[in-house]
Amino acid sequence: MNDDRIGGSWKQLKGKVKEQWGKLTDDDLDVIAGKRDQLLGRIQQRHGLAKDEAEREIDSFERRNPDFKFEKSE
Repeated sequence: MNDDRIGGSWKQLKGKVKEQWGKLTDDDLDVIAGKRDQLLGRIQQRHGLAKDEAEREIDSFERRNPDFKFEKSE
């Protein structure tokens, strides 16, 4: 997926992400910028979830939003 598509999708999805994980700040969302590993860490930190639980929540979020997949680290 190219950077333009990720950026555009992320801008559209930020509101849904913040709705799902309400403790994430606007600064968190800027850092996350569509990256799965960044989202995972911030969810763990802000919501006090274990890694596996946070991963399940992200997987569930992606299933509900099939047009968007978080960018995975290489």
